[in-house]
Amino acid sequence: MHENEIGTIIVETAIEVHRALGPGLLEKVYEVVLAHKLKEKGLDVERQVPVPIEFEGITFDEGFRADLIVNAKVIVELKSKQEESASDRKQIQTHLGLTKLKLGYLLNFGKALMKDGITRAVNGLEEN
Repeated sequence: MHENEIGTIIVETAIEVHRALGPGLLEKVYEVVLAHKLKEKGLDVERQVPVPIEFEGITFDEGFRADLIVNAKVIVELKSKQEESASDRKQIQTHLGLTKLKLGYLLNFGKALMKDGITRAVNGLEEN
């Protein structure tokens, strides 16, 4: 399955979860429910994945934890706040670079409408 197909399922499912639960819960709640729903749709979902980083030739086992990695192709960072910051949006781009994945999403479940809380980031992804 191509990254864009996976991304479409992630976005549609995030909207479903947001409609069912509403805004304002803890990030962990959205993480566990979204992961469950994505698995129900046949996707492979890993939660809280330690991602090593390399710095000056040294590999550090845990540079950060990815909230979700879907089908080993798409990284998802979850937030639950009224407004995401510029650093939140930069974070997903940095995570893409460190993981060498091509597609990522910042999903902010704190927004009144989920569509206003979706930020898509790419890293060398060829569009269909």
